[in-house]
Amino acid sequence: MGKDSSNIHSQFYGYLWAYILVALSGCLGNVVDGIIVGNLISEDGVSAINLSKPINQFIFTLHLLINAGAGMLVAYALGQQKIDDARRFFTRALTLSMGLGLLLTLFGGLLFPHQTARLLCSNEQILPLAEDYMQVLLIGNPAFILMWGLSTMVGVDGSPKLVSLAVIIDNAVNLLLDIVFIQWFGWGITGSSAATVVGHLVGIAILLSHWRKPENRRLRLVFDTDGLLPSWGRIVSQGAPLAVASICLTLLLFSANSIVLSTTGRTGIFVFALCMNLLQVYNLFLSGTCQTLQSLGAIQVGKKDNEGVRTVIRKGFRFITVAMVVTCLLVWIFPQGIARLFGCNEPEMLSESQHALRVFALSFIPFCYIYVLMIVYKLYSHHRMALFISFALSLTVIPVLWIMSRTMPQYIWYSYLIAYLIEAIAIRALHKGQGIRFELKK
Repeated sequence: MGKDSSNIHSQFYGYLWAYILVALSGCLGNVVDGIIVGNLISEDGVSAINLSKPINQFIFTLHLLINAGAGMLVAYALGQQKIDDARRFFTRALTLSMGLGLLLTLFGGLLFPHQTARLLCSNEQILPLAEDYMQVLLIGNPAFILMWGLSTMVGVDGSPKLVSLAVIIDNAVNLLLDIVFIQWFGWGITGSSAATVVGHLVGIAILLSHWRKPENRRLRLVFDTDGLLPSWGRIVSQGAPLAVASICLTLLLFSANSIVLSTTGRTGIFVFALCMNLLQVYNLFLSGTCQTLQSLGAIQVGKKDNEGVRTVIRKGFRFITVAMVVTCLLVWIFPQGIARLFGCNEPEMLSESQHALRVFALSFIPFCYIYVLMIVYKLYSHHRMALFISFALSLTVIPVLWIMSRTMPQYIWYSYLIAYLIEAIAIRALHKGQGIRFELKK
């Protein structure tokens, strides 16, 4: 092994485990949250949380639309030493995102909570739990937006370790308060949602400590109206590509929940919630791999090192393959054990979980490969193919799921696997048809 290869090897795993550590916090927050609710409340509580995920994703879309785009503009301005411009973008992003968050609080959380919950949940038995969970989620959504927005800005301003610390403590507080609010205070599923909001508030407090040091005060709030609308336009246009992909995912979450609930009822939506929690485990490894590819791969691209890029990609695919094989085997061996971990005791749910979890464990294998491939296309500047994959990963599933629910509802759990296989064939055809080659441009 040459010196360069040895360096890439050590750098790869250095990046990988750091990114996995951050992703682990988010993964544990979601999965353990479901486990606590399933055991302390009921299986329907797990279903209610899953039915609320389109709201979470929509709030995240607002963040991407405003704060992600503004973060890039702030970074450009700081790099050019245009501190006043950076402060304006910082201020306008936070005020715009918080303003939209407060509107969501007013209409979704205070004026129309029942209508919002009924839009996402058609099952009368699960509806009360869903409404209680969603209402607190919507009322507290400004904390979500501010937490994510400040994370972006603090990271851009040179304190990524503080962001990691804030995210980890945020999730730890959330999980601790889950037990306190549900078990000790007797708040039920409302306590789970409240714990998430409080966790974000603690995370915000940690991020605000960034400004305690004088050298970290380049970004601060500056209120003026000079070029207000044009700057908001630049912020939104910069974040639009990411937001569009997130909207597609929001549509998928909403459509999949609606189709599964109407087709399979209370049992099916709980099983589907288990499968989405399984996806969180796959995403733990997928997120670490993709962020490593983007960071370390981009460095090799900058050096114009073709072999270095290929080495990083090979290591990425090798790691994700091992991670998927191990995860898939565990799911195939212990499907009912996973269901019981989430508080499932009903025989019908246990039986359906055994079949569905095994199918989804296989379904997520092509999903992970396709997602990593999207990053590879980005590294080689094949942006159209990357954008196609970004849309297709969400939107291909919806028609397949709908067709399966109408024609062969007994095979509905195979919808994701079929959709991803169709997408893989489409990617292969487009790749060959356009004569795409994975080589760095001179």
